[in-house]
Amino acid sequence: MTESKHGVVIVGGGTAGISAAAELAQLGIKSVVIDEAPRIGGPVFRGPFREAISLPHLDDNLCQKIADIRELYQKNQQYIELRLNTRVLGPSGDSALLARHQDEVFEIPYDQLIVATGCHERSVPFDGWQMPGVMLLGGVQLQLKSGLVRPGQRMAVVGTGPLLPLVATQLHKAGVNVTGVFEAGTLGDFAKESLAFLNRPMLALEGVGLLTYLKTNGIPMHYGMGIVSAGGEDSLSSITVAQYDKDWYPIKGTEKTLDVDCVAVGYGFVSRNQLTQLLNLSHENCQLSGLKPQVDDWQHSSRPDVYVAGDSVGILGGEAAMMEGRLAALGIARQLHILSPEQAKDKGKPYKNLLDKVKAFRAGFDRIGRRREGLLSLLKPDTIVCRCENVTRAQIDEVVEQGVKDITSLKMRTRAGMGDCQGKTCNSYCQDRLRFELKQLDVGEIKPRFPLDPVPFSSLYQEEL
Repeated sequence: MTESKHGVVIVGGGTAGISAAAELAQLGIKSVVIDEAPRIGGPVFRGPFREAISLPHLDDNLCQKIADIRELYQKNQQYIELRLNTRVLGPSGDSALLARHQDEVFEIPYDQLIVATGCHERSVPFDGWQMPGVMLLGGVQLQLKSGLVRPGQRMAVVGTGPLLPLVATQLHKAGVNVTGVFEAGTLGDFAKESLAFLNRPMLALEGVGLLTYLKTNGIPMHYGMGIVSAGGEDSLSSITVAQYDKDWYPIKGTEKTLDVDCVAVGYGFVSRNQLTQLLNLSHENCQLSGLKPQVDDWQHSSRPDVYVAGDSVGILGGEAAMMEGRLAALGIARQLHILSPEQAKDKGKPYKNLLDKVKAFRAGFDRIGRRREGLLSLLKPDTIVCRCENVTRAQIDEVVEQGVKDITSLKMRTRAGMGDCQGKTCNSYCQDRLRFELKQLDVGEIKPRFPLDPVPFSSLYQEEL
């Protein structure tokens, strides 16, 4: 089925997508917002799936932001067509998307497209990481936010970045015994970035508040430490952590074993760029957030009809995503001559000013959390790197020793990245490994395949008339 052409289509109902739709609405421009989830807000501001659930672990500030994003949509919904539980499978021709809702597959033509698909978590494999009870940080937070699902009773939080103390606080408020938080960055690293954090003083104060909460409740915050391995029989029963050196190699003799039934692991996020790659946009390599689309000051991509906003163009968080979504909307209004260049510039100035401050603030955490080569040492030869195809480190070692020079060749030789997840889990390790071995940033990308999500046979069946 092919629908009649829409003006503006927005892929992603998170903070960037809804902010873009609201800004367009305020200019009298209608849009269609597509999201695969049952609620708007994205993973950060989606909130609980059932309103009756009490969520004592979510602070008032977050609850207010969840309410704000819903109110933003409600105030402008006469101009916004919202399509939830709908997955975009990829482009269909030059100016249309192929999408699926339940068992129906259909085309959505557009004049302008805003891609606001967000990000996914970066997997850092280590010995025992495939064991039940080892979870990524965002997944733990999503369980807590969506319905107060406690992933474990006794947990540790390991990795790097501002989410660590936040998730530890939320776990504790939810009734979990948090044994400790292990931040790979050192106190000295954080001290060096004090000026960067002053770009968003209220956010910095919120972070200080989280650290105060942890200290008050006897939850130790360890700096310069990180994960070494996970242990257990059928499920996780312990983890080993250690002091890291400056390159994040575990220092022998500093190991410490903790009895836990679950661990939250967070070493950053990767821009979700599969759709932008299939759209043939120009991209650039970024070691922190992966391949990302190239955009101008209005979030305009290399294609005249496509804009990209939010974490899908660089990991900056919800506040920046809102600003980028609004700038993309102003860019479209400019392109349609609804706003003059001068009007767009005046309206966009406060958005750009705030965006610049957020970028400077986040740059501090990026420098602290820059992945170091020591993380590549956490795997044993039989540790599985690609879960879809059961590719081990030993198999990757072998082809690297034989002279593989890029990610495509590694994929062809080992099948890493050929599974259903299309490399979302193993791509980061494979790229980091090749960059370390070859001492170069550009080692290629695991190319996404069409369709981006599996299509059930039932959706391909057409009843004869």
